[in-house]
Amino acid sequence: MRLHKTKQFFFVLIKLSIVVVAFYFIYQKLAYNSELSFSNFISFLSAKAVFSIKNTLILLILSGFNWFFEIIKWQTLISNLKKTSLNQATKQTLGSLTASLITPNRIGEYGAKAMFYPPKLRKRVMLTNLISNLQQMSVTIILGAIGLFAFINTYNLEANYGHLIVTVVIGIITVSLILLGLAQYEIGIKWTPLLKLKVFIKNFPGEKIRIGFSLSLVRYAIFSFQFFYLLQIFQIEISYLDSMMVITTMYLLVSIIPTIFIFDVVIKGSVAVYLFEFLGVNDLVILSVITIMWILNFVLPSLIGSYFVIQFKMPKPQTNS
Repeated sequence: MRLHKTKQFFFVLIKLSIVVVAFYFIYQKLAYNSELSFSNFISFLSAKAVFSIKNTLILLILSGFNWFFEIIKWQTLISNLKKTSLNQATKQTLGSLTASLITPNRIGEYGAKAMFYPPKLRKRVMLTNLISNLQQMSVTIILGAIGLFAFINTYNLEANYGHLIVTVVIGIITVSLILLGLAQYEIGIKWTPLLKLKVFIKNFPGEKIRIGFSLSLVRYAIFSFQFFYLLQIFQIEISYLDSMMVITTMYLLVSIIPTIFIFDVVIKGSVAVYLFEFLGVNDLVILSVITIMWILNFVLPSLIGSYFVIQFKMPKPQTNS
């Protein structure tokens, strides 16, 4: 009995630690942002009257839809292993977001989502999450490559610099196609983990793959439009196509840079400032837009997810799939 209570105590302590660390990281990023001080950020927003009732509602609705479609995508994909309600998918998606904040490229999300399922399903849950992330990455790569080629062609970047970026992009596309191609072709693979991945993807229902990819595309359209809408709020007169050329390029470049959550906004800010300089956009505007996007699409969902982390209970090992 004492051992059981001790385990329960440490389990609660771990959950509280995850939430406290997540809150601390968010506070640190807001209060001590080397790119944009919090006081300057608030003053700039007040001067621009960004958060009117109309703008706030539109921005929150866009963020809500962004995560709603991510939750629907997870519910769709994971139902291949176990039927999952919308409520359960919400807990798993937002709870794992909070738990993965301090890990590079949010890799902790894999383990966090797996913890919601019994041990015998956890490896397949992580593989399902890999498929989900590959789908979102594929959309980022495809649209980002189009935007990047347009950007290089429009602004006549130096040949060496452009060649370097193109080489990196081609490398990413090649690796992605190889991983996805494993599901379609019989390739002799002796490395066990890759072989398991090949078999898992090959046996995954094609309809769910298509739905997941479509939802990834919808999400991308939502948060990229949200970025454009913020530019309009700040009265930046740029056409939607020109904005998307830079936005897609930005998301492509930042997606290939390993980052921890606390540095994510800094990396995106630096890349965005460099790219939007070609369009003559003020640095302060871009840094403010990046910070607002970060708050709306990561901080707020993480705060909600912290509740699910606290409420989390380990599934019983004998749970049936």
